[in-house]
Amino acid sequence: MSNKIEALKKMSNENGVIAALAIDQRGSLKKMLAAAANKEANEEDIVEFKKVISRELTPYASAILLDPEYGLPAAAIRHENCGLLAAYEKTGYDVTEPGRMPDLLADWSVKRLKEAGADAIKFMLYYDVDEDAKINERKQAFVERIGDECLAEDIPFFLELMSYDTEIEDTKSKEYAKVKPHKVNEMVKEFAKDRYNVDVLKVEVPVNMEYVEGFNGENEVVYSRQEALDYFKAQDEATNNVPFIFLSAGVSAKLFQDTLLFAAEAGSSFNGVLCGRATWRHSIEPFATKGEQAAIEWCQTQGKANIEELNTVLEKTAHSWLDKSGSLSNRIDEVVTQD
Repeated sequence: MSNKIEALKKMSNENGVIAALAIDQRGSLKKMLAAAANKEANEEDIVEFKKVISRELTPYASAILLDPEYGLPAAAIRHENCGLLAAYEKTGYDVTEPGRMPDLLADWSVKRLKEAGADAIKFMLYYDVDEDAKINERKQAFVERIGDECLAEDIPFFLELMSYDTEIEDTKSKEYAKVKPHKVNEMVKEFAKDRYNVDVLKVEVPVNMEYVEGFNGENEVVYSRQEALDYFKAQDEATNNVPFIFLSAGVSAKLFQDTLLFAAEAGSSFNGVLCGRATWRHSIEPFATKGEQAAIEWCQTQGKANIEELNTVLEKTAHSWLDKSGSLSNRIDEVVTQD
């Protein structure tokens, strides 16, 4: 059996669901720590904060996503039953040319990340399905190379997809909410193709829940409840039976949990989550203003509650990726046969 399948089992809970914690933020985390402390954050702050989150919260997670730049000390102290997902991309994207082009960490390869203890590899891609075809073809080739690299090292490839529109700067706006289902679901459909060798898609939910009827608060309704449900179902169909998990995108813990319940109501067969800021962001202020012990106390109370509440929701909503492992096994067998 491929190591990929065994590694994915290590990344999952006993129900075959990926209940993962994400703290691979780098530039954005430095800004959050600096804002909370009202002074410049240094690299040591970032490393120490990641260590607190890893040590205190991985007992309740099936895996943790960390970066090799600041996160290896945190990876070393994670809970023994918690898998390690390693980020492979440089933080942010190239602003010197159009297209939000990605890049890889220059000092790392899939082989080196695996040697450093990674159980799986994560790469994040910004993608606008309506952008110039030449730009998107470059991105597609980029993902193909990473997929082949992971296949050669027999390690799972998690592809994180972030949608955008070149004409709409604010992805939280009503204007973007109107086009988001198209952007997200067409992107998913593209990268669910076998040619990319993606083992798990890490995806946005296909709507902005703050514009869904019943969730919109003071916002204007962009999607009726039924329209939103239909978009979730269409996303599920677009995955082509590739396992997929939802990212939290920085929303509140409560909204993220409600979103998962909504996805389940729509008939989405999602296979877990990779939840970051929704779980731990409110620990930043005590860490930055009062020190490590204050952050530890927050994690042992509210942080633990956030992740256990999320796990309870996952028990009701998420499906085992093992139900889809036939497609993964078939892809691996086809490559082995060709070789």
